[in-house]
Amino acid sequence: MQTAGVSRRQAAERRQDTLDRLAAERDVWVSTGHPDHGPHQVPLWFLWDGRAMWMCTSAASVTARNVREEPRVRLALADTFDVVLLQGEAECFPDHEVPGDAAEAFAAKFGWDPRTEEEPFLYVRVAPKTVRAWRGEPELRGRVIMRDGRWQDQVDSSG
Repeated sequence: MQTAGVSRRQAAERRQDTLDRLAAERDVWVSTGHPDHGPHQVPLWFLWDGRAMWMCTSAASVTARNVREEPRVRLALADTFDVVLLQGEAECFPDHEVPGDAAEAFAAKFGWDPRTEEEPFLYVRVAPKTVRAWRGEPELRGRVIMRDGRWQDQVDSSG
């Protein structure tokens, strides 16, 4: 594990760094599970609206099937050194029922509007209940920066 030159960030800095990444990045790994078919993981584009992540997938995809059956999901940004893991429950919106502001913001970010496609798409909204963020071993302690949907004011030592 890369630790040389890594200084431990305080909780407020970790939260701000995480929010900056959520606003700027475009890809997230989405992990779902199905009681009969087991786990599934796929990268999807996402939009952070300040409170939740919005993703979109084909209404016939494994991800769509899984979140309809079991809404608990885990999300991970791609950088394995600057880790951000989110956990929450998915809310599903067929493309013709998605809130307009979310769909417009998604289309503006990616230059693609799933509502205009011939096949149906499903928008998936996840408001995180838990967020973990750390950079290398020095930050493993206190990596929980959101618990029960509330940002932590202090570094949590239970990790």
